[in-house]
Amino acid sequence: MNSLDIAGTASRMEDTLSRQRAAFLRDGPPTLGQRKADLLKLKAAILARRGEIEQALREDFGHRSPHETAIMELLPLVQGINYQCRNLRRWMRPEKRHVPIHFQPARAWVAYQPRGVVGIMSPWNYPMSLALMPLATAIAAGNRAMIKPSEFTPASSALLVKMLGETFAPEQVAVVTGDAAVGQQFSALPFDHLIFTGSTPVGRAVMKAASENLVPVTLELGGKSPVIVEKGHSMRHAATSIAYGKLANSGQICIAPDYVLVHQDALESFVDAYDQAVRTLYPDGPAADNYTSIINERHYERLHALLDDARAKGATVREVGVNAADAGRRAHNLAPTVVVGVTDQMRLMQEEIFGPVLPVIAYRELDEAIAYVNARPRPLALYYFGGDDPQRRKVLALTTSGNVTINNTLMHYAQEDLPFGGVGPSGIGAYHGVEGFKSLSHAKGVFQQGRWNLSALLRPPFGSFARLVLKVMLR
Repeated sequence: MNSLDIAGTASRMEDTLSRQRAAFLRDGPPTLGQRKADLLKLKAAILARRGEIEQALREDFGHRSPHETAIMELLPLVQGINYQCRNLRRWMRPEKRHVPIHFQPARAWVAYQPRGVVGIMSPWNYPMSLALMPLATAIAAGNRAMIKPSEFTPASSALLVKMLGETFAPEQVAVVTGDAAVGQQFSALPFDHLIFTGSTPVGRAVMKAASENLVPVTLELGGKSPVIVEKGHSMRHAATSIAYGKLANSGQICIAPDYVLVHQDALESFVDAYDQAVRTLYPDGPAADNYTSIINERHYERLHALLDDARAKGATVREVGVNAADAGRRAHNLAPTVVVGVTDQMRLMQEEIFGPVLPVIAYRELDEAIAYVNARPRPLALYYFGGDDPQRRKVLALTTSGNVTINNTLMHYAQEDLPFGGVGPSGIGAYHGVEGFKSLSHAKGVFQQGRWNLSALLRPPFGSFARLVLKVMLR
């Protein structure tokens, strides 16, 4: 895109933002009924275009099973909208707050107001749900929204433009398409709030651009989400759950298990159990219909480069659940792979993998595994496999991550009543559930004083009541 195109797109984005903000100020905050009606319109549009969504994602990825799209993308989205509709009345109620006795009679409460216009920057790995779930949250909170989807999923982006254009007026919801240059312009707009989902390096740039206008941000980033398998836990159970979480969407998930820490006595048994789990999940290997392709050549080559670097530095790289001849039957297919003997000097352990490659690391004592996790940037998710015992409690108490799933993977994301978000390098803020509603609302504190009240006795000239209050309160 040349400079003239960028300037023209920037002008159109600024115009759209101005029109949305003017409409917001003109119409005021939408009622409960209006918000629920808009959420149901969005849900109906999604369900009516299920086939189109599945086809667009298959086109963008080269291959992606419609069943995977339905289960991993559409199901959490639709259930999340249903949850918002069921709970929105309660979320919108003012919250009563305490008033100290020396200000009585009076009352205080928090009213949740829409922020105004919310910007949403969505990624390529789940281009529908990670655009539309933030949109649903923005609508539930009473906002208008502008969406900038990833340029790496053009079919999905075109469908978003069509679907949302047919469902909402542009003064309420608008979609802006374009490359990274457009994304940079989008992140610099003076929104009332900005949500970004993507990589940590890009998240830093987005936050920097937003800071020029003091725009508050919610950043859903990523990082290297670890798995700790307690000594003595069933390797078959752990391997099956980890294989599911690691290979769904071919590992192109921000909360996918990035590496596994297992006791040194169980290293080989875990690798064997993982191999068997992969064979069960994908009997035809990478040629299986439910095995997703890597999004594009650039990312495919990046994953191969990570593996080449690990081999060159002494790691053992092993394809699992597949014969070597099965790999490559489809463009950009990368076979499920285990890497043993990794070190901190390998790129594999320095970057978020975002693919079907699983480093497995041995530990001697649980404290060593905890220290390994804590020596690295705080992850978006942490997974623990073990019993309900002091070991589990120790892991939960001594590690910090965005969210945790115990004895499974990924499933915390599907819990509508849990906040979803990172911490530090893995993100800022959260959405889903009431936390999402509150993130995209302004919590306005309101204090209403009674005409006759005790606080008047605290004004000058200070008398005996003021001295009594100070004596009681200042202790």
